[in-house]
Amino acid sequence: MAGFRHGIYSQELATSVVSTTPVDASLPVVFGTAPLHLATEPAEVNKPILCSSYQEAVKMLGYSDDWDKYTLCEFMNSHFSLFQMSPVVFINVLDLTKHKQAVASKEISMTNNTVTIADDVILSSLVVKKADAGEPLILNTDYIAEYNDDGNVVITAIEESEIYDAESIWVEYDKVDASMVKADDIVGGVDITTGALTGLEVINIVYSKLGMVPGIILAPKWSEDITVASVIKAKEDNIGGLFLAIGLVDIPTGDGGVKKYSDISSYKTTKNLVDEKTVVCWPKVALAGKQYHLSTQLAGVIAQTDSENSDIPYVSPSNKNLQCDSTILEDGTEVSLDFTAANIVNGVGAVTAINFTNGWVVWGNRTSIYPSSTDVKDCFIPVRRMFNWIINTMITTYWSKIDDPTNTVFIKTIVNSVNIWLNSLVSRGFLIGASCQFRQEDNPVTDLLDGTVRFYIDLASPIPAEKIEFIYAYNVEYLNNLFSE
Repeated sequence: MAGFRHGIYSQELATSVVSTTPVDASLPVVFGTAPLHLATEPAEVNKPILCSSYQEAVKMLGYSDDWDKYTLCEFMNSHFSLFQMSPVVFINVLDLTKHKQAVASKEISMTNNTVTIADDVILSSLVVKKADAGEPLILNTDYIAEYNDDGNVVITAIEESEIYDAESIWVEYDKVDASMVKADDIVGGVDITTGALTGLEVINIVYSKLGMVPGIILAPKWSEDITVASVIKAKEDNIGGLFLAIGLVDIPTGDGGVKKYSDISSYKTTKNLVDEKTVVCWPKVALAGKQYHLSTQLAGVIAQTDSENSDIPYVSPSNKNLQCDSTILEDGTEVSLDFTAANIVNGVGAVTAINFTNGWVVWGNRTSIYPSSTDVKDCFIPVRRMFNWIINTMITTYWSKIDDPTNTVFIKTIVNSVNIWLNSLVSRGFLIGASCQFRQEDNPVTDLLDGTVRFYIDLASPIPAEKIEFIYAYNVEYLNNLFSE
C-alpha cells in the first residue's frame, strides 16, 4: 500500500524571517569615452563593464592621460588611484569601427631602425611599406609595432628585413577620432531593428547583466551638456523599471558656462537642473596640475565615506576630504571661494569645495531641488540616498515573494522580516526610527482582490548637523570668584 507509512519522517519549513539582499549604494556607473585601441582585452562598446581595480580597467578599456578625449580615464585615475575605491561599472560609447579617421600614406624618417607615430593609431589598421607604391611589409617578420607608455606606436625594423637600416618608411593607418563622439552618443537610445541599447539607456541592463544595483550615475565632462544632464536626471527615477539612484552632474566652467559663483542659481533654474536625486557640482578641482570634474571626485568621497560607515549611506559627503590642491575653471583660472561664497553656493542647491581647517573638502549637503523644496527626504543628500538604498534593498530582497499567496503567513513573514532589519539599522545608529506595518487603510478589498498588497514603512534617518550654534553669555555671578580665598 503506497500511502502506508510506519516510522519517523522529516519535513522542513521555510524560514519565517527573510535575510536582506545587500545593495551597494555607492556603486558608480560611469558613461564616457575610453582609448579602446590601447586595451589588451578590449571590452564591448555600449556594454556595462565591471572593474574592481585600475589594472583591470586598463586591460579592458585602455588608459590615456588625455582626459579631454578619453573621459573614463579621469574616473579610473580618481576612483582607483586617489580614493582607492572599487568596484566601478564603466560604459564606453567610443566605437573604433565608427569613431575613426583614415590617415593617407606618408613617409616617416627612421632613427636607429625605429619610427614613432605620435597619433592615436588603431594598430590593426597599420600598413607599413618600404616605398609608397611598394607591397605591404609583414608584421613580426619585417617589423614589430607596439604601443609605448605614451600610447604612441613604435615601429622597429627587424634585422635582415628589407627596411633594416632604411632612412625612411611609408605608413598608412586609421586613427581614433574621439571628437566624433557627441552628446547624442552619451544619451544613446534603442536600436529599432536589433533592440540594442546604447549610451545612458545601457543603465537599464546593469542589474540584469551584473546583478548589481547602480547607486550613482555620472558622465564626467559630458554632464556639462544640459541634454546629457537632463537624461541622467530622468534615469535616476526608473532604472530598469525598478531602481533609484542619484546623479552627479557638473556645471560647465568654460565658454558659455558659469565662471562666477553668483551665476549658479540662474544657470540651475534656466537649465532646469532642479531635482531631488541630482547633485549639481561647481567648479572643477585640480591636483598637481591635473584637472578633475568635481563630480568625479565627489563619487570617490561618497564611496569612501560609505566604506567607513559599514557601507550604509547615512553620512553626508560634505566636509570630507577631496584629493585636490585648488578649485579652477576650465581654462585653469583658479577660483577662490571664501566661507561666505561657498555657503551661497550651498544655499542655491549646489555642492562645491573649500580649503578650511581640515584641508580641501566637499562642501554642501543639499541636492539640486533645494531651495525650491525643503522636504527633508529630498533636499538632503544622505537622507535621499538612504531612501534610495532602502527602497532598492526592499526590491531585491522581496522580489522572490512576488506571486506568493496572500495569507497571514505571507504578511507576517514580510512585516517581521522588514522590522527585524529596520530595528538593526536603528540600533546601530543608521536610522533614528523605523517600522513596517500592514494597514487596512492601505489595502482596500478591491485592491486585494486585484492582487495588490501594500506595506507601510515609515522611517527617520539622521540629518546632517549643517549648522552648529554655541550660545554665549556673560555671567556676572562669576565676579564673586574674585573675593574667594
